[in-house]
Amino acid sequence: MKEIDFVKFNKNRTYIRDAFTKKDGDVVELAGWVSDTRALGKIRFLMLKDISGIIQVVAVKGKADEESFELIDKISRESVIYVKGTLKVSNQAPGGKEIIPLETKLISKADELPIDVAEYSKTELPKRLDYRFLDLHRKSVQAIFKIESTIMQAFREFMVKKMGAMEAQFPSIIGSSSEGGTELFKAKYFEREVYLSQSCQLYKQMLACSIEKVFTIFTVWRAEKHNTVRHLNEARQFDYEQAFADEFVVMDVLFECIKYIIKEVLKKNKEELEILKVELKIPKSKYITFSQVKDLMKKNGVFCPDHDLSTEAEKKLGELYPDTVVFVHDWPIKGKPFYIMPKGNGLSGGFDAIYKGTEITSGGQRVHIPEILEKQLRERDLDPKDFKSYIDSFRFGAPPHAGWGMGLERLTMLMLNLQNIREVTLFPRDRDRISP
Repeated sequence: MKEIDFVKFNKNRTYIRDAFTKKDGDVVELAGWVSDTRALGKIRFLMLKDISGIIQVVAVKGKADEESFELIDKISRESVIYVKGTLKVSNQAPGGKEIIPLETKLISKADELPIDVAEYSKTELPKRLDYRFLDLHRKSVQAIFKIESTIMQAFREFMVKKMGAMEAQFPSIIGSSSEGGTELFKAKYFEREVYLSQSCQLYKQMLACSIEKVFTIFTVWRAEKHNTVRHLNEARQFDYEQAFADEFVVMDVLFECIKYIIKEVLKKNKEELEILKVELKIPKSKYITFSQVKDLMKKNGVFCPDHDLSTEAEKKLGELYPDTVVFVHDWPIKGKPFYIMPKGNGLSGGFDAIYKGTEITSGGQRVHIPEILEKQLRERDLDPKDFKSYIDSFRFGAPPHAGWGMGLERLTMLMLNLQNIREVTLFPRDRDRISP
């Protein structure tokens, strides 16, 4: 808005949280959204919020700036305003302090709201997602994504500072399936047909065989036609790969990484956890073979397939081992992708990690021997010719290596005890939603 010099304002601006540290009588400049207004005789009250907090603005007719009184009297909720005012100590005000306006300006008027943005809104999630940009005005929603931001930062910090790993970015356009069996989104690439990548698996292996330790936060696309509360068709994934390692080495890395992330959230997001009423605990670890899980499920009357874990089996593990990352290893080779190393006797170097009754990670030792790769590709009805560059990368001195991938949104959902993965996804993409 022309009336406001934003360069000057940003030099003088006080965030609402900091306003509560000022002295009685100090003059402050604030900007934010109108959370609520009310009238009491000749007094007008306005609750102003910004990213840091909320404060009461009080205008008395005849004593306050006349334009401020009129504006507060007519302003719509969620409109954006500028307030220059005097800080006043008040026992009746939320937080013990309020603002007496000297100058108030409308920056952007809000139309009638299509959804309720109150903290205890009863608007259903699908409609909230239709207006996600407005839903983000709620403190509880902001709390989720502040925590998710910390989770991403903590992952990077752990990998760089604790593991000495290198961050890398990998292509999202591929010529053939990275995993086999997973539905792919097709795309037109000049005169060729290509796919959106459902994994950076093959590329991070190639890099780990020279760089040794590599990580990334990678966007994955999976074209399965599911409609569940824990799946998305576009998601973010934490990926890690390490040379001179087997599955047990990287399982330990994963556990330490999860503990580091949770400690950082506990340290940096106390306020957000309180808003969400989440009591987050640092987990323990449990290592158990797939065969032992099968026996355990049989004792508890829970169905478990021969080569996979059912949803019910994952939930039971969460019940039996609360606040624990359960590593299920020695997985049947038939239940794992072609790039997982076979161990003989029908077993593999693959594992899954279960946390709060849900799989958060799949990983294992990779195949670094071309002949075994070609054999396992054919066994899964995949053509080794489609993976020539990948297979050839292991012909010139490839060390044994292992790694894992962990879903960002799913981890956030479980940490915060939320029931739908779309709650922790800014703009979800699923079978039915491609906007906003």
